[in-house]
Amino acid sequence: MDGALRKRDKLRMVANRTVADILDVGALKPGFVSTDILETGQIGYVVTGLKEIEGCRVGDTMTLTSAHDVVPLEGYKEVRPMVFAGIFPQEGDNFEELRDAMQRLKLNDSSLTYEPEQSPALGFGFRAGFLGMLHLEILKERLEREFDLSLVVTVPSVAYHLYVRGSDEMTLIKSPIDLPDAGHIERVEEPWAKLDIITPVEFIGSIMTFAQERHGTYKNTEYLSEGRAILKYEIPLSSLIVDFYDKLKGMSSGYASMNYEVFEYRPADIVRMDILVAEEPVEALATFVYRDNAHGAGKRIVNSLKESIPKQQFVIKLQATVGGKVVAGDKISALRKDVTAKLYGGDVTRKRKLLEKQKKGKKKMMAMGKGKVQIPSEAYLNVLKR
Repeated sequence: MDGALRKRDKLRMVANRTVADILDVGALKPGFVSTDILETGQIGYVVTGLKEIEGCRVGDTMTLTSAHDVVPLEGYKEVRPMVFAGIFPQEGDNFEELRDAMQRLKLNDSSLTYEPEQSPALGFGFRAGFLGMLHLEILKERLEREFDLSLVVTVPSVAYHLYVRGSDEMTLIKSPIDLPDAGHIERVEEPWAKLDIITPVEFIGSIMTFAQERHGTYKNTEYLSEGRAILKYEIPLSSLIVDFYDKLKGMSSGYASMNYEVFEYRPADIVRMDILVAEEPVEALATFVYRDNAHGAGKRIVNSLKESIPKQQFVIKLQATVGGKVVAGDKISALRKDVTAKLYGGDVTRKRKLLEKQKKGKKKMMAMGKGKVQIPSEAYLNVLKR
């Protein structure tokens, strides 16, 4: 590695092939001190006219446009988002504020990717890509704390490879709503990760049972000492996102830690699960599930919604469906006003008439379309927890 950078030189990023003018160079002493030249061995900064952060990735190699056959420094690897989720403002009028906030965060987080998305249920928002669940949680926290936004974050998912019948072309699927009907699908492939779990030996049994429940494939165990070991697994990335780390910490009293790296895609029997509230599909709650786990996943989501959605003046049906078939369901009973409280006597006929009138009123309200349910943001967040 050798060379020097000067003001007004033409700069080129080797991996990105981005070209820019050098507006200023300087050294860190420790503040920013402008100089005429930045040479090999100095710690400094370069100011360019780049308008987009994508043009300058962390770890890329800088050179001059006049230099040819430059070999980039080893170790550069372009980061790829592995977890995707929809981010929507709770108030539709706040979309522009959300757009501005995402653009500002993007300026100092080159690993963040996002694109506009429209949902019939949630309005305008963004489909964002993250390096992992911690990355998602940090971004959500910053949006709410620094920009004073109230958000709805949809169920996180990974990116799947989709192959449709009659075509060899691969399509990257980031959202459950993009998955076509089962009759058109040739196969779906999901990302797998190599997982290392470092744990005290007394927790090995419970952790191995937990990893097996999450479709993990055990490879081997390495002992670091008499009291600590590394459990090595291959596991679907979808099993790691959301709450794997939290569960691992809980069952190990906080002593276990983990590290993972995505290494390949494998075929998977993945289906889309739709959630209906009061017989209306809630797009934000649609999720990918394994076919053999559809009932369990549906029951968990339905139970979570039942605890989170407040009672209404009518019965609320909660259903989880796969391919139009109900795999799990429950009901939230109606909030009942005591219409017989004003009766003093024991006339059962009068009491029955009042109850029948109340029942007809609720049916009429549903028929007039006033039976729509407002789902609180807490309900969406509770669904994220297994």
